[in-house]
Amino acid sequence: MPRRVAIVGAGMAGLTAARILGEQGYDVVLVEKARGAGGRMATRRQGDYRFDHGAQYFTARDPRFLQQVQSWQESGLVASWQPRITVVGEGRPSGAGSQATERFVAVPGMSAICSDLAAELSECRFSWTVQSLARTASGWTLHSTEGETLQADVLLLSLPPEQARALLLDPEVDTTLASVEMRPCWAVMAVLDRPLLPDWDAAFINEGPLSWVANQAGKPGRPSVPAWVLHANPDWSSRFLEHEPNEVRDLLLDAARKLPIAQAFKVDFAVAHRWRYALARQPLERGALFFESKQLALAGDWCHGSRVEGAYLSGIAAAGQISSYMPIMYW
Repeated sequence: MPRRVAIVGAGMAGLTAARILGEQGYDVVLVEKARGAGGRMATRRQGDYRFDHGAQYFTARDPRFLQQVQSWQESGLVASWQPRITVVGEGRPSGAGSQATERFVAVPGMSAICSDLAAELSECRFSWTVQSLARTASGWTLHSTEGETLQADVLLLSLPPEQARALLLDPEVDTTLASVEMRPCWAVMAVLDRPLLPDWDAAFINEGPLSWVANQAGKPGRPSVPAWVLHANPDWSSRFLEHEPNEVRDLLLDAARKLPIAQAFKVDFAVAHRWRYALARQPLERGALFFESKQLALAGDWCHGSRVEGAYLSGIAAAGQISSYMPIMYW
């Protein structure tokens, strides 16, 4: 019988690990509480509009990830994005609009990559929320909020550290993850009557509540309508973490109107979304974590650089740790 691996979380790290382990012959079951794959690589649809309200783009530096990105490009799943980017205020990043940095986006939305990876899996269950976990003599038992049960030899949690700790209630895991602080991000998705920035596709913002604004129409494969995503900076998002979404929406739209490079606009549609666990203040830079005595792995971008590339590499690392611990024997 092939060894069974249960993976919780259909973001880039969990899906990458699932694909690798499945190709190696493991019996992989992946569960995700949302209705679709993506995590912070989500794409939200509103009528004819699409908003990449989490990850905006990604870069590729590691040879393994670069090779994968090239494969996605050949299949039409990924395209190069060459936006006109500026910086408002003093600070990061230097050379924001440099052509030396090649940026990529998934087509027709950032979630396309994760959706494609999920479609390749033999067993991927959406709207499956883990209520509790139980360590058994032979592995793990997962219980869902709907009363379903799954059993596996090894468990991989591809979740933010806070959520993993709450499910595991394990002192050793708590100690290992205590130094990882995930910071929030409020995002606003808005359809305007005209472009927010007439001369730019996107901007890094270093003053006021905002940290980033981007025109979705400027990305390959998107509808040519003035749909914009606004991201608040982590400090502001923390202060307003529990405020009502409509209040946050109005405050961030007001901040956008005050940008020195913005033009006056009217709002046709706008909604705010809270990413409670957006980015690690200081990632662990360990690839993935594996607790051999517990038959437990933890993975995510917080383990490896807080980027899409980091999540992908974390998934590779987790799959490698699991296969090294529990190799499949061929006779």
